[in-house]
Amino acid sequence: MAKGMTTKARKKDTREKIELGGLIVKAGLRYEKRALLLGLLIDASHRVKGDEAERSRLTAIGVEAFGHDSK
Repeated sequence: MAKGMTTKARKKDTREKIELGGLIVKAGLRYEKRALLLGLLIDASHRVKGDEAERSRLTAIGVEAFGHDSK
């Protein structure tokens, strides 16, 4: 955490990290090694930069997965 970060900012930062961890669980990757998870995310980051078709494809997969939350 940055020195001088307010309590409100720390709480927001913590909440965001918890939510991001929840995405790993939702994707079924809870028990994978951290190095693999980071590699997946770095690879995906490189693939979506400048590739709107890939970005749209992956977004559609995510939207569908979130849509299953209510079921």
